[in-house]
Amino acid sequence: MDNSGKEAEAMALLAEAERKVKNSQSFFSGLFGGSSKIEEACEIYARAANMFKMAKNWSAAGNAFCQAAQLHLQLQSKHDAATCFVDAGNAFKKADPQEAINCLMRAIEIYTDMGRFTIAAKHHISIAEIYETELVDIEKAIAHYEQSADYYKGEESNSSANKCLLKVAGYAAQLEQYQKAIDIYEQVGTSAMDSPLLKYSAKDYFFKAALCHFCIDMLNAKLAVQKYEELFPAFSDSRECKLMKKLLEAHEEQNVDSYTESVKEYDSISRLDQWLTTMLLRIKKTIQGDEEDLR
Repeated sequence: MDNSGKEAEAMALLAEAERKVKNSQSFFSGLFGGSSKIEEACEIYARAANMFKMAKNWSAAGNAFCQAAQLHLQLQSKHDAATCFVDAGNAFKKADPQEAINCLMRAIEIYTDMGRFTIAAKHHISIAEIYETELVDIEKAIAHYEQSADYYKGEESNSSANKCLLKVAGYAAQLEQYQKAIDIYEQVGTSAMDSPLLKYSAKDYFFKAALCHFCIDMLNAKLAVQKYEELFPAFSDSRECKLMKKLLEAHEEQNVDSYTESVKEYDSISRLDQWLTTMLLRIKKTIQGDEEDLR
């Protein structure tokens, strides 16, 4: 069956579901099991939604899932309603990102009301990702990652919470909210260094915190590096710590060439990602005294 055939079948199912809903509202149905008709309508709406998905008509699929969700709420089936709102959100993601967010928020309301905070946290991440990639609103993405981290922490899922917080820190630094980023990197770094499995990554978090300090002020960065070395002696031997010391020295001497050379040398062994490149360039511009161009 081609897409138009699937769409026609989906439309027929919608009409059937609407009939069931109308019939359930009649006086006699009210007396003799109107709710079973509503249950049947829920099932038919979901079938219609899946047909629309097969026809790649994402908005129609999302709307049909929403209709099913509303009927589930009427029947007090909260869990089923939330599942349908999530299905609607996933369909709308491909056609209408804002509507996808609205549906996921409805699902989150139901899950938090039921005390299902881990599931709510997962859907806050989905919303954050839509803001990151589709709507490009980083402030809102940060807010949803923070909410997700809060819910995970409340459920003692600390590693999931930290993943969200690291996203927040990365974006906060890009938006020049350096202190917020520093607090998170230090907090995650300190908890990582006590774990045999995560110990190795602690140096990366302290390195990122030191770079954020450097973006604020060189003296800040110098003191931070000393603090991290005392806190986590393994940091002293890391390539990241050695690079920080070379960069601080180059900055003190206002020596751009030495700064660039140190970064190149580090990059030849450990490739710099986009975030590190951005931070290192911001610091480099302060050496050149090129305040005009400092973003």
